[in-house]
Amino acid sequence: TNSQSPSPGPQPVTNSPEQAGEIATVATALDMDTETGTPSSGIRVVVVCTKCMVNFSDPEGYIDSSDDPPLPDGTFLHCTYTVTVYTGYGVELQVKSVNLSEGEQLSIRGVDESGALLVLANQTLLVEGQVIRSPTNTLSVYYRSALEGSMGIFQLHYQIFRLSCAMPRRPHFGEVSVLDLLPGGIARFHCHMGYHLQGEPLLTCLNASLPVWSAKEPTCRALCGGSVRNATVGRVLSPSPHHGPNATQDRSCSWSLEAPKGQRLHLHLERLALGPTDRLVLWSGLDAGSVVLFDSGRGGQIPFEGVISEGPAVRVQFITDQPNHNTGFNIRYEAFERGHCYEPYLQNGNFSTSDPSYGVGAVVQFSCDPGHSLEQGPPVIECINARDPYWNDTEPLCKAQCGGDLAGPGGVILSPNWPEWYGEGEDCSWRIHVGEDKRVLLDVQLLNISDSDMLTIIDGDEVTTRILGQYVGGSSPFKLSSTTPDLTVTFHSDPAGLVFGKGEGFIISYMEVSRNDSCPDLPEIQNGWKTTSHAALVRGARITYQCDPGYDLVGRETLTCQLDLSWSTQPPFCEKIMYCSDPGHVEHSTRSLSDPKLLVGTTIQYSCNPGFILQGGATLTCYGREPGTPVWTSRLPHCVFAEATAGSSLDGGNIALAIFILVLLLSVLLGGAYVYVTRCRYHSNLRLPLIYPHPYRQITVETEFDNPLYETGGDTREYEVSI
Repeated sequence: TNSQSPSPGPQPVTNSPEQAGEIATVATALDMDTETGTPSSGIRVVVVCTKCMVNFSDPEGYIDSSDDPPLPDGTFLHCTYTVTVYTGYGVELQVKSVNLSEGEQLSIRGVDESGALLVLANQTLLVEGQVIRSPTNTLSVYYRSALEGSMGIFQLHYQIFRLSCAMPRRPHFGEVSVLDLLPGGIARFHCHMGYHLQGEPLLTCLNASLPVWSAKEPTCRALCGGSVRNATVGRVLSPSPHHGPNATQDRSCSWSLEAPKGQRLHLHLERLALGPTDRLVLWSGLDAGSVVLFDSGRGGQIPFEGVISEGPAVRVQFITDQPNHNTGFNIRYEAFERGHCYEPYLQNGNFSTSDPSYGVGAVVQFSCDPGHSLEQGPPVIECINARDPYWNDTEPLCKAQCGGDLAGPGGVILSPNWPEWYGEGEDCSWRIHVGEDKRVLLDVQLLNISDSDMLTIIDGDEVTTRILGQYVGGSSPFKLSSTTPDLTVTFHSDPAGLVFGKGEGFIISYMEVSRNDSCPDLPEIQNGWKTTSHAALVRGARITYQCDPGYDLVGRETLTCQLDLSWSTQPPFCEKIMYCSDPGHVEHSTRSLSDPKLLVGTTIQYSCNPGFILQGGATLTCYGREPGTPVWTSRLPHCVFAEATAGSSLDGGNIALAIFILVLLLSVLLGGAYVYVTRCRYHSNLRLPLIYPHPYRQITVETEFDNPLYETGGDTREYEVSI
């Protein structure tokens, strides 16, 4: 197969694609009905299949069906156009025009990172102006003509673009920060307090046909047991569950914590949800005889306000049949000096204090992060008791609520119990109301729920409602706008729990925006203009684009404002016309074209068939005009039958003879006139001298008659003529 050489890089080059000839020609005998084209018996038609392959490696170019020669009768074509560019770059394809008949096939194909074929689009989905991007540095276009051999028209423009790595997934119970997604970019991962990173903390985007990260994204896990010396602030968490054959691991875990010398530890129970066979024990010390601070197996009230060690050390023991996400515990610890209260803590919130050292008399005020509300405690606490300082009440909790009425210019909606797992059988409804002259803009930043759970977004109040969207599973970030001041978000989780697994949850921001009952205005187009059907761009309004003379419209001429206040398609653009329209064929003639695309400068040479004579110019040339559309230099000629002109025209020999006779007659007439003038007019019968002066006597050099043959000076001779 002939092909272009690989491009050394993304710099522009001017190679032209080389098309292989007939790589394979297959003749197949079919019993066909010659009138209907359907299989029948009695008539055998040979169908010839011609295959071709065209390879491109330039950073930009066109794939044009008009480059292919016309097919002979009984032949159909299979063609594959392959574009391969420099590693690290992809291929962006834009549909300039496509007009195919029934039975023709055109598909755009790419390959994934494993080399498997991907169909990106086909003829049923291709529209003018559509842009398709390859996932790797290779893209191919496959075309197959109809069985009867008819060929449609398509033109595709391709160019390169920089490929990038996909946005790495944020680990659950962790964060990721990315400076650049292009090759060479770095992603940094870290876990929330109490979780440990399993995998590489730094990943680099590697340059490849499909750029990939240097390793798999890490995860954040809570480990089973451990030891912490000089413990100041941290968390002890029930172990993260394993999956598969390791699901029964980590059934008994033990942690030892030792604060700096002279300090004690405060343990705050952030979460305690134990199964019927689970047991959690806290000891004030590391040896077997230490005082028990809490034992879930003994029953009794759960100390959500926390427990304080008698000395610098604490031991935590957890026993379970099988770790899972639904049960477990979260314990936050902090060391503090004697004579002071411990430093408060509020998960998913903040606090301010009157005394950073938390001495006796210090006051702390709590507030929650957006999307959370205070529960199980007061918003203000105070450090009391100088002999053995302690807080007069426990710290509150900030929990993401399951539903509620929301007002104000903006806020956040979180899945229940965020950032922890949401529970089974949740039925939540958040009702948002803004000013009557305002609307609600939703920004769905994260949506990762189970396939058996559902999030629904509803526009309108209780009287008039319209579902904007229903979502299951995961989704990339998106935005939605209401058409009224009211919007409702509902969430339902499957009571069956882990039948389909659990999702991470969702984060949705909302904000009040100005009322908008119209589509956004569309820009003017260069070398063209637009007209609108309505003064305001309300639903149903249409914008029509037109181009200046000499330009073609690429894209849809008319755009419509849709119900969701978006336009039906992207605006078109005007492209300079650089070709002439086909002037057509001349009857009884053949023609030859210097360029089948009929671009400016193209010449067409017409020649008549034997027995016909050409009337008009034989050559037409396409030339450009500014402004205006390119035109041909002359009108189309005609081929006239030779015998039709024989009666009114002479052949070449007769014409020459007629001209000779005419010249001879004129010569005789002129000669006779000269003799008459010279012998008769200027001489009388009495043989007297001529009384007329010489006809050139009065001409001098000052006159306008400048011919030197007539400048005779002062010649005054007289002539006598005898007869």
